[in-house]
Amino acid sequence: MGWAASEPLSTAPTHQISEVIEFLRARRLVVLTGAGLSTDSGVPDYRGPSSPARTPMTFQEFLSGPVARQRYWARSHLGWSRIGVALPNAGHHALAAMEAAGRVDLLVTQNVDGLHEAAGSQALALHGRVADVICLGCRRTSARTALQVRLEALNPGYADRHVQVASRPDGDVELEETSDFVVPGCADCGGILKPDVVFFGENVPAPRVQRCYDAVDALGSQGVLLVAGSSLTVMSGFRFVRRAARAGTPVVIVNRGATRGDELATYKLDVGCSEFLTALARG
Repeated sequence: MGWAASEPLSTAPTHQISEVIEFLRARRLVVLTGAGLSTDSGVPDYRGPSSPARTPMTFQEFLSGPVARQRYWARSHLGWSRIGVALPNAGHHALAAMEAAGRVDLLVTQNVDGLHEAAGSQALALHGRVADVICLGCRRTSARTALQVRLEALNPGYADRHVQVASRPDGDVELEETSDFVVPGCADCGGILKPDVVFFGENVPAPRVQRCYDAVDALGSQGVLLVAGSSLTVMSGFRFVRRAARAGTPVVIVNRGATRGDELATYKLDVGCSEFLTALARG
């Protein structure tokens, strides 16, 4: 393992930052991003400093009945009006520029906010995107924006009445009383609508996982797996770090705070993603 820098980028010794940038400069990259990359866009992070405890709805709970889905969609309706207007930050734009320049073999994100795509990247959204909705009956997919129009029509003034509720990182809000919220069914078959994202209790589709494995495997010892803004707490991302390390592929982690993969990292920087990625793109 290399060294670990715990200072903010603005005050960390220049040679440490420069060493990592130099290490990455001419190497092929697979990049894995997490929620810490989107905090500069105003999207909360469950695992950063002062983050709230995470209590996401599981897939099993979502399927348990209308009350659970009512609670989910009421919270999501309010959260979408906030996350839906978030804009890519400097880190997203830096990665898009590196991707366009051919420096990134594959950009994989654990985020569902769609900000990589908004910045122009061809990201593989490991957990899906909240901008898409799927019917569990007919399997038709549709745009979240279209559903938002239907939700607003069925629940006029709902957002205005709950403007003070706090946002949460999964794209929803902290809201307990949702019994008056009206949830529509699929416009085509009347089936249950679900955001096209991977809930806790669901598996990431196997073809997505295999594409990531293939990209990591192709790096060899001359490429690098770069992790930006992920604590690697969930196995869906950590497994790629373990696979790279087992194959002798260097791993570089840039994240505020400790991560599950620190002991496997060649370099670990406890610095801000936006600043570091901007410096890397310029390098």
